[in-house]
Amino acid sequence: MDILHSLGQLFLGSVPTIIIVLLFYFFLRSVFFTPIQRAMAEREARIDGARAEAAAVEAEAKHEMESYHDALSQARAKIFSEQEAVRHEALENRGKLLKAMRVRAQEEVLAATKRIETESQAARAQVEREVPTLAGDIVRVILEKRSSLGGGVAR
Repeated sequence: MDILHSLGQLFLGSVPTIIIVLLFYFFLRSVFFTPIQRAMAEREARIDGARAEAAAVEAEAKHEMESYHDALSQARAKIFSEQEAVRHEALENRGKLLKAMRVRAQEEVLAATKRIETESQAARAQVEREVPTLAGDIVRVILEKRSSLGGGVAR
């Protein structure tokens, strides 16, 4: 029985310590742990908000990058089509110039051919007019050479 009595006195002696520990627990809970938990929850909420905002900014940047690439592709396509149009126009102008030069060359060849034909006909006419005179001169020269060589005609 002594043991029970000793246990009872120990229990009664520990009651004030238990009460002080409980009071200290409630005091720390209300003054220390609750504000820390509130601050941690607020911090977590801010972190989640910052992550969501960063994800939104990243998505917007991706969208802007895609629109930039689309605009760049359209600009390249426009430049290519303009270059193609300029090249096509230059080829057309070159073709027209070559055609005009061919026509001009053909006209010059035709004019030269006509001029040569005219000059040829004029030269023939002149030769035909001078044939009797030339033939007479040739015969006279030959006869003079024969007469100066042998004195007569040998048959």
